[in-house]
Amino acid sequence: MTTPLDDLMEKLRGVQSEIEVELAKRREELRFHLENRRIVFEREVLRIHRELKTRATRYLIDANPLMILSAPVIYSLIVPIALADLWVMAYQAICFPAYGVPKVRRRDYLVFDRHHLAYLNIIEKINCAYCSYANGAFAFMREVGARTEVYWCPIKHARRMLGPHPHYQGFADFGDAEAFRGKLAQMKDGVKIEGA
Repeated sequence: MTTPLDDLMEKLRGVQSEIEVELAKRREELRFHLENRRIVFEREVLRIHRELKTRATRYLIDANPLMILSAPVIYSLIVPIALADLWVMAYQAICFPAYGVPKVRRRDYLVFDRHHLAYLNIIEKINCAYCSYANGAFAFMREVGARTEVYWCPIKHARRMLGPHPHYQGFADFGDAEAFRGKLAQMKDGVKIEGA
């Protein structure tokens, strides 16, 4: 028997599919396509992009001095992010097989493609690579954490939570002991993760 929440989740999946279709249309409007995971722009678009590029020296001259002074603080986060990333990879490699939890494919979360944009200078490309790594690593770590929660504690919180992970809606409601025990019983054959 489907619940109203199941119906809403199905609608959400439908909307996500529609979003993917619209993104594909937008790629066509921007005149680029993917060939074997490689981004290909039309020649005229590349020419326009190159014309719009701000030289690195001009970029630095025009930069707010506070941006330049704060850059070392921002970039210093690379150390804890990389350490956390390595630790989570080790955690997943050791623990997930022991519990039958499907591993998270890290490469699905770390996407580096902005360097193909001809309108970015070298500083902007480095900044984009840093953001891609940091946010991709966070997304990877979040999914590893989410799958851990699916296994150990599939219970919704009593209070509303901002930005729950995709598996959260399948959790037992707060205070529903029978549903929680049922979720744990499902784990005996290994965690089932949609899309894994």
